[in-house]
Amino acid sequence: MTPQAKLNILALYISTWHPSKMLEHIFTWERSESAQYICAANIHMCMEAFDDDAFRDVVNNADLVIPDGRPLVWAQRLLGHRDAQQVRGTDLMLALCQQSAEQNISVGFYGATPELLEQLTNVLSLRYPGLTVSCCIAPPFRALSMNEDADIVRQINDSGVRFLFVGLGCPKQERWMAEHKDKLHCVMLGVGAAFDFIAGNKPHAPRWMQSLGLEWLFRLGCEPRRLWRRYLIQNPRFVWHFFWQWVGREK
Repeated sequence: MTPQAKLNILALYISTWHPSKMLEHIFTWERSESAQYICAANIHMCMEAFDDDAFRDVVNNADLVIPDGRPLVWAQRLLGHRDAQQVRGTDLMLALCQQSAEQNISVGFYGATPELLEQLTNVLSLRYPGLTVSCCIAPPFRALSMNEDADIVRQINDSGVRFLFVGLGCPKQERWMAEHKDKLHCVMLGVGAAFDFIAGNKPHAPRWMQSLGLEWLFRLGCEPRRLWRRYLIQNPRFVWHFFWQWVGREK
C-alpha cells in the first residue's frame, strides 16, 4: 500500500491525500478481511486529542484521518501543503454510498435512533437506487454489557457489511471504532452528525459559509446551548496553539 502523506497539526497526523486517492485506497481496504477505521478531523477533534493523550493515540492509530474541517485545510496550507483539500465526512459517506450502490457493496449504520436510521436508509435508497443496507443498529444510550457488545459484533459481521458508518459523535465514535477494530471485518467511518444532515433533520450550512470556514458559526446558531462550549472555547484555543506551532516550525 502506498504510504500516506500526512501533516502534524497539534499532534494529530492528518492525511494530505487527494480525495480521489482516498476513495481508491478505501475501496482496496473494502476487499480486505481485516478492519480499518477512518476519522474525520475538525477543530473539536484536534482539541480533544490535544487535551487527552489516550484519545490522541486512538485517532493517530486510525488507518486514515481526513481533514473534515476547513480550518484544518488552511492549517495544512500554512504548513506548506498548498494543494490541501477539505474532505467532509458527510461527502465521503455519500461518495462511498454512491459507489457501493454501483458495485453492489453492502453498507451499514451504527448509532442514532431507530427512527433516524429508517429515515436515513429511505433517503439514501432513493438517492442511490440499488444500495444494499444490510445492517442498521441503534445502540442504547448507555454502556453496553459484554454480552450486548458481543451480540452487536456478531450482528455486524453476520450481515456481511463492508462499509459501516458510525454516528456516535466525537470522541465516542472514534473510541468505539478503535475498540472494535480487531473484532469486525469491515471499513468503519466515524461520521458524527452526518446521519442527521443526510436524513434532513439538521440543515446544512450554506455553501458560501462552508467555503469561508464558517460552518461552525451556522451550527452554533442552530444549537447554541449544546455547542457553545465546543466553538466559543475550543476554536480560540486551537488558533492560539496552532499559531505557536506555525511560528515555531522549521523554515
